[in-house]
Amino acid sequence: MRQYLFLAIASACSTVAAQTPATNPMPDGSRDMYIGIGVQSVPRYDGSSDNRTLAMPVLQVQWSNGIFVSGTALGWHLSQTPSVEFGPMLVLSPRRDRDGVSFSFSGVSEESGARMAYTSLRPGEFSERQEIDSNRLRDMDVIKHRVLAGGFFNYYLSPKLRLTNTLTYGSGRERNGARLHTSLQYMMTDVAPHHSVVLSAGVSLVNRAYSETWFGVTQDEADRSGTKNAYRPGGGIQDVRAGLRWNWALSPSWMLTSGATVNRLVGDAKGSPLVERATNYSVSTALAYRF
Repeated sequence: MRQYLFLAIASACSTVAAQTPATNPMPDGSRDMYIGIGVQSVPRYDGSSDNRTLAMPVLQVQWSNGIFVSGTALGWHLSQTPSVEFGPMLVLSPRRDRDGVSFSFSGVSEESGARMAYTSLRPGEFSERQEIDSNRLRDMDVIKHRVLAGGFFNYYLSPKLRLTNTLTYGSGRERNGARLHTSLQYMMTDVAPHHSVVLSAGVSLVNRAYSETWFGVTQDEADRSGTKNAYRPGGGIQDVRAGLRWNWALSPSWMLTSGATVNRLVGDAKGSPLVERATNYSVSTALAYRF
């Protein structure tokens, strides 16, 4: 088994690209599985100025036929060439409401998605209304869970350097939002005995429908808030990011996996009235058991 097998965060938010574990040659009929739990500090939503500390479930399973589950992604490795990985993928996109993005892996929430009543802004009420409206998602429509279809194509430039591409389609109000995340990953498996480190840098490109879903403000939403203007962002580069993943094999069965990511919104996403801070960070650590 490759020492740099990726462990994905099952509660990753929608704007983080799904992780595809490296191909893991195994005997026919076998499988390799990691399950664990840890803690993570993540932005309340992309562009939020505050982080939340939450439990972090970890799940990754690979079967000898190439099918894998990695966090909220289900995929299938189809390539027979060691230097190339490709295949179809389904990804669960999370819900976003006034509290932010749902990071739970436990299922779809049944709470109400009703819109909040519009309150007019009268002279002399600005400071009070501004305080009430400090939550920029307060009057925004709920973005529901979606199962996104897509695929991945990864290419090994060298045994330690991997170029990854993940494309998903189906997000947004009309289910026509598309996102391509491309990253370069450098895998160091000989840092120290039982330790491996993965460095990554990537960029995300989206179409207008995706950008409008997560960073746009419709006229109805603007009217309800009384403090926002309608905003219709276009497609293009949404963000750039850098990350680090550190895996420590405590024993043949136990692994401590930790990571950190810095994400910078750019272009129309950065200019959204929902964005409080263009640069976000996430950190996590978890203990996983290999079955």
